[in-house]
Amino acid sequence: MKSKGLLKEYYKNPTATAEVLTADGWYHTSDAGFLDANGHLKIIDRVKDVGRIRGGSNDGAMFAPKYVENKLKFFQHIKEVVAYGDQRDKVCVMVNIDFDAVGNWAERRNLPYAGYTDLAQKTEVYQLIKECVESVNADLAQDALLAGSQISRFLVLHKELDADDGELTRTNKVRRGFIAEKYNVLIDALYGGAAEQYIETQVKFEDGRTGSVSATLRILDTQTFAPVGQAA
Repeated sequence: MKSKGLLKEYYKNPTATAEVLTADGWYHTSDAGFLDANGHLKIIDRVKDVGRIRGGSNDGAMFAPKYVENKLKFFQHIKEVVAYGDQRDKVCVMVNIDFDAVGNWAERRNLPYAGYTDLAQKTEVYQLIKECVESVNADLAQDALLAGSQISRFLVLHKELDADDGELTRTNKVRRGFIAEKYNVLIDALYGGAAEQYIETQVKFEDGRTGSVSATLRILDTQTFAPVGQAA
């Protein structure tokens, strides 16, 4: 981008200035995007975070994790999402439900539950989240460049991601790499085709005490769609 309102330079940091500002005044934002069919610029992620699908029917397709995560988080029943797919043959996600929104949804349907972990693993809740995921897949299929980022499998986590547990930054951004290491058994199950996976996780409470949360998480396949203009 270029504008008279742009910064002149980083204070006493010419190296940083040279990395983002060209001699003729263009500023490199480090955002990745493309022009859609309507000629609109669509920003999808940071350049450094955009990856590629490797293998399978979508080999070489662009994968923008933050874009996928944010589209799911538009749904009121979903609080947080962690998407994986770079250098893998498909996209899989781990979901945190919004406990208040899903709790209200469950109560209106006389669906009993005993806390977050119990509610998150209800068959009805999985179906609710599956509908959200497949809605996002249908939307992603509208853009040829993003159609390969459709989600093939998902699970609902047994606990809320928490900065105190190292899973989020203090500004509530997911630490995707840390989560992949911490929950590697779930990543393996998602990509290994398992229908469920047991996990026990150490947690830190607000009063400083520690404990553990365990559950057997179910994993569901989701419907994906042919890119618009391509035969199914």
